[in-house]
Amino acid sequence: MKVTTMMVESLARLVRPGGAWHADAFAQYASGHGMFFEDGKIEQTSSFGAGGIGVRALVEDHAVFSHAPGVSSRAAQQGLRDLEELLGLPFPSPGVFQDSLLVDPIELEASPSWDFARDVDQDLRRVSSAVRQVSLSFRTSLSSVKIFRSDGKVAEERRPYTTFSLSVVVGKDDALQTGSETRALRVPSKLFLEGFDPRAMGHSALERALIMLDAPPCPAGPMPVILAGEAGGTMIHEACGHGLEADIVQKDFSVYRDALDSMVSTPCVTLVDDPTLPDLYGSYAVDDEGTASQRTILVDQGMLRRYLTDLQSARRGGLPLSGNGRRESYRHLPIPRMSNTYVMPGTTSLEDMLAQAERGLFVRRLGGGEVDPTSGDFVFAVTEGYLVEKGRVGSPVRGATLTGNGPEVLRRILAVGSSLHMDPGSCGKNGQGVPVTDGQPTLLLESLVVGGSDSSHA
Repeated sequence: MKVTTMMVESLARLVRPGGAWHADAFAQYASGHGMFFEDGKIEQTSSFGAGGIGVRALVEDHAVFSHAPGVSSRAAQQGLRDLEELLGLPFPSPGVFQDSLLVDPIELEASPSWDFARDVDQDLRRVSSAVRQVSLSFRTSLSSVKIFRSDGKVAEERRPYTTFSLSVVVGKDDALQTGSETRALRVPSKLFLEGFDPRAMGHSALERALIMLDAPPCPAGPMPVILAGEAGGTMIHEACGHGLEADIVQKDFSVYRDALDSMVSTPCVTLVDDPTLPDLYGSYAVDDEGTASQRTILVDQGMLRRYLTDLQSARRGGLPLSGNGRRESYRHLPIPRMSNTYVMPGTTSLEDMLAQAERGLFVRRLGGGEVDPTSGDFVFAVTEGYLVEKGRVGSPVRGATLTGNGPEVLRRILAVGSSLHMDPGSCGKNGQGVPVTDGQPTLLLESLVVGGSDSSHA
């Protein structure tokens, strides 16, 4: 008997009255290379290859879970035995499974050349004597996953990821500023390197850092804010997106609870989550529960239409299954997570937004911040910002922060631009990190509280 058939039949035996209503096994093997460069030299290189399996049974409203390293059918059988014991059910005698691999180990591709790192470092230091530090990180991996389910479905997928990040620290007297660039795609390193220009990314980061180094302090107070597409959708993701994940809604941690089919933003906003987009960092063909990926319209012209669900939250709330059950690895349980989440483009030009704002802050880049997922309250640092003066982009300012509330921000979006910008990242939730992409066109916000050290603009 084929191991796939035996896995499905063994999982199906867990599903019975008084037992589990669903069971699955997630087998994963991943391999890759990484490099970190700093202070003029390669500080670390790494290569890895490892795998394991997680077996899960869903009983009423909780999960029974076992995981172990190794992708052999023997490891899976041990996980099934663990679940049978926890559920108080008998398991077939040893030897039922033939000893075979659930997923094939992936041979490591040749490590890319890291010579470009030293070239970029030297090039940036030649451009400006203000450069204090150059850091570069490169990572490429290939993950093979296979999901077996008690309902007979079996899904598998190969997921290549390649990421590059660069930061430049510049200084003058006691002042320091940092510029950074990141590129991350769901493609193998060979394809990633075809359009790779680390020098151009380095120059862009350096230019931004130098602009902010010489910029005066930002004025403080409430004012109109224009968020450029290059801000990357971070605010929408952190302050609004997590509140639309069904498990957070059902735990009563979201202000969007009981808000389906009600207006949650201005009509110019349509918010989408779409893991089917090719090559983006948050894309996948099937989620980590074996559900086919799909495009989900969360907010349609201001009206909340859907939440992001996994199997558990969909069943618990009687909600449509969106295919957003994601996990960091076989060691983790799947939970509802965003994938590629973005605001659909509108039609308003930047010139029209500037004219409407008249006087305020134009934010080209956002940095780190803090968000309260229960209320949606946030504080974000602005890493590149400019005053809006008399309807035009004026002088750069440093030290700005944006303070507000995510749901309130949606209600204060007055206009949406036509050019969509997508920005990759790693999203953390419940101790798990998964690849995502956040996106937005340029947005005009009626008003936000801008923090700074100069109150003359308020």
